[in-house]
Amino acid sequence: MFVGIDLGTSGVKAVLLDRDGTLRASATAPLTLSQPHPRWSEQDPEQWWQATRAAMDQLILQAVQHGLAPAAIEAIGLTGQMHGATLLDAQGQVLRPAILWNDGRSEAECAELERVAAFRAITGNLAMPGFTAPKLLWLRRHEPELFGRIDKVLLPKDYLRYRLSGDFVSDPSDAAGTLWLDVGRRAWSPAMLAACGLDQAQMPGLAEGSRVTGYLRGDLARRWSMGEVAIAAGGGDNAAGAVGMGVVRPGQAMLSLGTSGVFFAVSDGFHALPQQAVHSFCHALPDTWHLMSVMLNAASCLDVAARWGGYDGVGRMLEAAQAAPMQAQRPWFLPYLSGERTPHNDVHAAGLFYGLTPGTRREDMVHAVLEGVGLGLLDGIEAVRAAGVDTGPVSVIGGGTRSTYWLQMLADILGRPLQLHSGGDVGPALGAARLARMAVDGDEDPAAACPPPPLLQVLQPHMDRHQDYLARRQPVFRELYARLKGLRRDDPAVDGRGHAA
Repeated sequence: MFVGIDLGTSGVKAVLLDRDGTLRASATAPLTLSQPHPRWSEQDPEQWWQATRAAMDQLILQAVQHGLAPAAIEAIGLTGQMHGATLLDAQGQVLRPAILWNDGRSEAECAELERVAAFRAITGNLAMPGFTAPKLLWLRRHEPELFGRIDKVLLPKDYLRYRLSGDFVSDPSDAAGTLWLDVGRRAWSPAMLAACGLDQAQMPGLAEGSRVTGYLRGDLARRWSMGEVAIAAGGGDNAAGAVGMGVVRPGQAMLSLGTSGVFFAVSDGFHALPQQAVHSFCHALPDTWHLMSVMLNAASCLDVAARWGGYDGVGRMLEAAQAAPMQAQRPWFLPYLSGERTPHNDVHAAGLFYGLTPGTRREDMVHAVLEGVGLGLLDGIEAVRAAGVDTGPVSVIGGGTRSTYWLQMLADILGRPLQLHSGGDVGPALGAARLARMAVDGDEDPAAACPPPPLLQVLQPHMDRHQDYLARRQPVFRELYARLKGLRRDDPAVDGRGHAA
């Protein structure tokens, strides 16, 4: 059997997979987010570790209750939120709370990185505040004493690896999101590290996602009644989610509807289109790359809309919207509640309702939110296509898959079939468990080792509706952003501690 651990932003999920590929158990433990200043987002790595232990305790208990022997577990795979800066001193102690993927404080440092010679050619990406490198530049400028004590910089899932096995290792899919990786070569870039005042000794080693990086500590093996358990390198959450859905060959694609919205397409080699904020990263499998478009607010917009509308949760809100006829004169919604990545790379972009009238119902505003997220996703998919990668049907994962009403709307907006598979709600953890199996089995054919899970449903687009979206809704959606760009919300310049300058 194999365990997959997924360190998310809101919780840690652990799953147990048997050798037949069947999901036998799953457990979660919650996490909290700290936002001490405007545009800051942090978490305590110790909380990650305590949540991981709690999730694993639950998982082992479930296994035993189902008659499964923990001693039969062969390997653990890791995945999790990308880009987080986790800083250790020479004694392996955490120096400060980790700065997360959705932190926006390092806008000025991004401009500094963009001036590094051959920056985009090396990284394949734009410099964005969410990535790891600008966070370290910010720390060097605003917390210099702490910066001088940094012995290791780890990504979130790799901090869990350190606690599980004592090893400092990452993988190319996660490392590609730091801006320190030469993405085409799948190796750390000395030039990019030097630009941040760092060197390779402060980085973890690199191993492909389906390789063993170490073994579970003896005290933890005894705690969970395990034997010798290998730890696989794993991958960033989106790459691992793609592995879980069998998205491993060029032309295959996945859409993740979580807090953020991610379109993930496997490419035939290393491609890049940084000027449209397309992410060009390594996949979690050897000699494989992918492109991603990322919008910062996807299913999270639904949570906010339910609160705005006074609904008792997102489910009730969607039921009400489905029962209300969609009006032709409904409003538009820009989903940029905390800025945007693809295709705008605009930390100052803000959310907006446009076209309200005295007759606007709250269900009309819900329709606008659902469509606004879909139109934002369409912008990202079109940017990926402009980079030279196109796809057919798209596998869908994440919490947003619970509503077939919204999924059908998204299929119509995107103009392509959306495929629902079993296991989509645990996609990254499932992918991590698959990578763990590949690590101990030495599987060479990813397509054979990572088949798509059973297909539950295909939502076919209504092409007449798709054409109507292209003709009537998309142009206004894009014009609203274009006209408001540069008109900043009440978001004053902040000093090093997040206070108004």
